[in-house]
Amino acid sequence: MPRNNKNLTRLFVDMSINLNDIIALDKKQSNYLISVLRKNIGDELIIFNGENGAFLAKIEGASKKAAQLLVLEQLAEQPKPNDLWYFFAPLKKARLDYMVQKATEMGVGTMQPVITQYSQVKRLKNERINANIIEAVEQCEILSIPKIEQEITLKNLIGNWQKTHGNRKLILADETMSAASPVATLQALRGEKIALLIGPEGGFSDEELSLLHEQNFVVSISLGSRILRADTAAVAALALIQSIIFENHPS
Repeated sequence: MPRNNKNLTRLFVDMSINLNDIIALDKKQSNYLISVLRKNIGDELIIFNGENGAFLAKIEGASKKAAQLLVLEQLAEQPKPNDLWYFFAPLKKARLDYMVQKATEMGVGTMQPVITQYSQVKRLKNERINANIIEAVEQCEILSIPKIEQEITLKNLIGNWQKTHGNRKLILADETMSAASPVATLQALRGEKIALLIGPEGGFSDEELSLLHEQNFVVSISLGSRILRADTAAVAALALIQSIIFENHPS
């Protein structure tokens, strides 16, 4: 997307977008655009829906309850969906919000909660997760919107791996490993389909670790000698994966 548009507000719209369309925003988005951001008729912004790329639009109607946008031109084509899966043990609200936003920024294509023995939370509200995803993509010039899959138990995830994920490799952030650089291990995965698994705050149980270590598709890495919070570990691991596996080496 051209950087000369970087100061324009970016707005996700959950509808099709075509040139010269008049798009009617819902009450919540209209109030946000007109009352919160204080936008007026004639002001321009970037809109996207995660399917058709990014478009330049301008405000045609400035009602706080039903603002309208005119689609002017396409600014960017829709990129291919990201193929990085992220499996995570659910966290409590504030830290889950942070983690979902950062995972979106880091290029995750699909997120799936994994219920473990020590998970703090057993069920999640996908509406809240999606709201955090949209906030992240609006702020970070991202056009691909991660998918959210329903929660699954670790046992079912591992037991059905070959059927549902084929030859995809599962990177395990393993705090039981001796501290060692993960660079060589991750470099060896270039060109592979990749997923990342981050466990709960209390770590995986001995039984769960034994199950994971037995799988030939699981690749364990160390994130260093410090014990990281789950949301911090996610950011650290995703940054490593993007810089070592995907940077200039797309899968």
